[in-house]
Amino acid sequence: MSSTPHVPVLGREAVAYLAPREGGVYVDTTFGAGGYSRAILDVPGTRLIAIDRDRTAIAGGAELVKSSAGRLTLVEDRFSHLADVCASLGVETIDGVVMDVGVSSMQLDQAGRGFSFRLDGPLDMRMGQTGPTAADVVARASESDLADIIYLFGEERHSRRIARAIVADRQETPFTTTRALADLVGRVVRSKPGDIHPATRTFQALRIFVNEELEELQTALAAAERVLKPGGRLVVVSFHSLEDRIVKNFLGERSKTGGGSRHLPEVAQIAPSFQLLTRRPVVAGEDEVAQNPRARSAKLRAAERTSAPAHATDGASSWPKLSDVMRGG
Repeated sequence: MSSTPHVPVLGREAVAYLAPREGGVYVDTTFGAGGYSRAILDVPGTRLIAIDRDRTAIAGGAELVKSSAGRLTLVEDRFSHLADVCASLGVETIDGVVMDVGVSSMQLDQAGRGFSFRLDGPLDMRMGQTGPTAADVVARASESDLADIIYLFGEERHSRRIARAIVADRQETPFTTTRALADLVGRVVRSKPGDIHPATRTFQALRIFVNEELEELQTALAAAERVLKPGGRLVVVSFHSLEDRIVKNFLGERSKTGGGSRHLPEVAQIAPSFQLLTRRPVVAGEDEVAQNPRARSAKLRAAERTSAPAHATDGASSWPKLSDVMRGG
């Protein structure tokens, strides 16, 4: 396959853990600029299903689809729907899944997408083309909902102060641009030289909330568990602590073995559905971080599917829901 200037974070390590082989069927749940997909297709005889909810990414992958000689199927959809996507293509089980969670550099670099406060643009932040924008959330969410969103998804300790300021200011002028919101947070949250921009956590929180990223990740992990065949591999690269915690807990629960003690009867336990390949997360080396500062926060976790049945999925999360917040606004 042809090479590409786009190099995904921890791309070499991700593909090494995925270990694609001739005749294998793989899913790249976050196609983006196609970095992982190209590496998988470089292995002769692989078949790949790639998913992205971003129509721009799908359009950008047209050339790769054409050059793949029928081995790549590119689908516009949420990555949480990976099991349904596979079923719709007549694929019941697969040999590997790779996920690169979060916003892509490609999206951050487009001012019109509204992901970055460093580029002035519409306050949008949607990875897809449907649903409420960040501007809609900022305009309609209650002060308490805004504070919860910014605190839970951005881990911002000044969330209540920021929410109070947003609600006060939006009565005069709605927030429609990234610059306007970033300026407000900059006024409310003091920072020292060398600190991250005061708006970083607020923008992260709104992006995660608008795209329902944590629910998407939880659902996608469970879907991968259902469609991976025994020996199939799951590789996830995440970029902040909330995502990594979800992946760590999911794989930890599903790789747990044993139970009870020599003094107590054996506790009935569900057979582990995964075997860990990474006891600790794999992180980027100094050279990669120097070339791509975004790699500094990346963590890779990988596991191999066992022959045990998939575990029952957990109940609904306690996070604020986009539909509830917008309905209540």
